[in-house]
Amino acid sequence: MLCDRVTVSRFDVVSYLKAPDLITSFDEHRVSPNFKFGVLYQKDGQVSLEEDILSNNEESEEFKEFLSILGETIQLQGFTGFRGGLDVCHGQTGSDAVYTSFHGREIMFHVATKLPFTDGDPQQLQRKRHIGNDIVALVYQEGQTPFLSDVIKSHFLHCFVVVRRIQSAEETGGCAYQVSVTAREDVPPFDVTVASQILFPLINAEISCYKAERFSKLELRTRSSLLESLHTELSTRSQCMMGDTSLSALSSSEGVRGASEGSGGFIENFKVNLLKIDIYLYKYVREAMGRRQGQDWHWKQK
Repeated sequence: MLCDRVTVSRFDVVSYLKAPDLITSFDEHRVSPNFKFGVLYQKDGQVSLEEDILSNNEESEEFKEFLSILGETIQLQGFTGFRGGLDVCHGQTGSDAVYTSFHGREIMFHVATKLPFTDGDPQQLQRKRHIGNDIVALVYQEGQTPFLSDVIKSHFLHCFVVVRRIQSAEETGGCAYQVSVTAREDVPPFDVTVASQILFPLINAEISCYKAERFSKLELRTRSSLLESLHTELSTRSQCMMGDTSLSALSSSEGVRGASEGSGGFIENFKVNLLKIDIYLYKYVREAMGRRQGQDWHWKQK
């Protein structure tokens, strides 16, 4: 039974042996187990200027304590895990970063205070080019200063998770934090329950942001292009398997195969292999009968 929404008028037979692998690769294209989030540090009194927030270099003990909750501080040089676009060879994106693994997912945090600071650049583009290309950013506030989402100008940032400490460990035996979420209008609602991990609302926020208009259109365009490429490759390779020599050379996704691997298609390869068997049998029978009768055998290739 076909789905009622299928409107195609005809189907083509797929005879390419590796078709399941190509289809699986297409189906899993959007699946990514890893995340990267921006982390902004907003000091008391920093309200309306993006430059002030991005120019913070000193980390308070309170902020350092919060970063330790997010994950561990790792050295970028030689780091082999998910790097989230950070440089792990030449130190061009700072010397360390905050990283964690959560339920089999690797998460890299683009902490503004750990990214390179450029003197004389009020926009701090070295920092903004990473955080501004994230989809979700976490804002850690000190004091009672409100956060305005339009302060950070970015086409990609669709959601901010704002965190502020409301009780210290000395007061209650453990820190307590207030968490607020603000997102663009086209981002669908999502679960913001923190429970025991701030990572839950961050991950839920990014998954929900993928459904926003900007990203859903981008995903649709990408999937359509990949589907068209998949159809072309399956059609071409299936025809080659059946020995259609009128087709041009295939793409090099599997590398160019030599003649010894059977570049003439399945049917032609079958004929060649059958011919090799016939020649072998002919030589064997000829030698055997020649020894017995001293006669030559004549064999005609069909």
